[in-house]
Amino acid sequence: MRRKKETPTTLVRKEDVKREWYILDAEGKTLGRFCAEIAKILRGKHKADFTPYIDTGDGVIVINAGKIRLTGNKEAQKIYRYYTGHIGGLREIPYRTMRDRDPSYIISRGVKGMMPKSRLGKQQLRKLRVFKDEAHGFEAQQPKKLEI
Repeated sequence: MRRKKETPTTLVRKEDVKREWYILDAEGKTLGRFCAEIAKILRGKHKADFTPYIDTGDGVIVINAGKIRLTGNKEAQKIYRYYTGHIGGLREIPYRTMRDRDPSYIISRGVKGMMPKSRLGKQQLRKLRVFKDEAHGFEAQQPKKLEI
């Protein structure tokens, strides 16, 4: 039995990557699903020439981070925890407090958890900008509005 000839896979070099910036509006979106879409764009999985070990992703600007929503009872029950490094230094902040204090942290942390835990993941995460409301200072990047 003869094997069919396969076409070789073309892999992208980092010099050939063309980057774009996208604006995503978080108003009325569900947190987890929205963060998954952002992570997909940052990694470059939305492109046909995705290469896992090269940063082929695009930049993402998120506006209206304070208007994201959660499903079920998560708004009352979700707690953000971090450890300061000192004895007894576990800090717990409820979702509602965090939303009032710094809504950009909610989306940034959600996306960070979905990215690879490597140097490449940290490099890709640097292309994420989250803003509390409509105002952002990235007009020079000529971002495209993207509907999710």
